Amino acid sequence: MTRVLIADDEALIRGGLRMILGTQPDIDVVAEAADGEQAVLLTARHQPDVVLMDIHMPRLDGMAATEQILADRPGRRVVMLTTFDLDEYVYRSLRAGACGFLLKTTPPKELASVLRAAARGDALLSPEITRRLIDHYTAMAPPVSAPGLAHLTGRETEVLRLMARGLSNREIAGELFLGEATVKTHVNRILAKLGVRDRVQAVVLAYEAGVVRPRHEART
Repeated sequence: MTRVLIADDEALIRGGLRMILGTQPDIDVVAEAADGEQAVLLTARHQPDVVLMDIHMPRLDGMAATEQILADRPGRRVVMLTTFDLDEYVYRSLRAGACGFLLKTTPPKELASVLRAAARGDALLSPEITRRLIDHYTAMAPPVSAPGLAHLTGRETEVLRLMARGLSNREIAGELFLGEATVKTHVNRILAKLGVRDRVQAVVLAYEAGVVRPRHEART
C-alpha cells in the first residue's frame, strides 16, 4: 500500500485528489495539508511514502516545505503538483529535492501511476515538462562541470539521454532492445557514478552539463 499525503491550499483540489486516489486499491491518502507548514508537520506525524505537494501555498510554499521535509528525511519522495508549467518552478522544485513534477491537468490514471513510481524510487517527469526543461537548461550559460559523466560507459550515457527524454525503464528497454532488469542496473550505476540521489537529479545534471540538447538545436 502506497501512503500519500496531499498538500494544497484549495480544499476543492484536495478533495478531488483524494477522490481520484481513493479509487485506487493500493493507494491510501493518510493526511491533507492546507499549507506548507502543515505539510511539514503532518509528514513527520504520518510518515507517508509520497507527498503530493502544491507549489504555491500560504505561510510556507511547496518548495520551502519540500526542503524542510527532505532535510529531516532525505529519502522521502515528494512530487510537485501545480497549474503552472513555468521553467522557473520546475528548476526550483527539482533543486529543492522533489523527485517529480506534474501539472494539475495530468490524467487521473497517470497521476496514480506516477505516485506508485515515486514510492518505488522510480519517479518520472511528464514528457511535456521534460521538453520544457531541455529548452530551459540548454538556454542557460555555460554548462556546469560534472566529472562523473566521464566515468559513464557509452551505454550508460545512452540510457541517461533516454531518461532525460522522460522515458521509463520499460520504455528505455524497448528503445535499446534490453531487458528491463538490465536497464535498472544501468540506471543504478549512473546514479552511483554521478553521486546523485535519484534519476530526476541525474536528469537535472544531464541538462546542466549539456549532455542533452533540444531537438531543434541538434538539427542546426
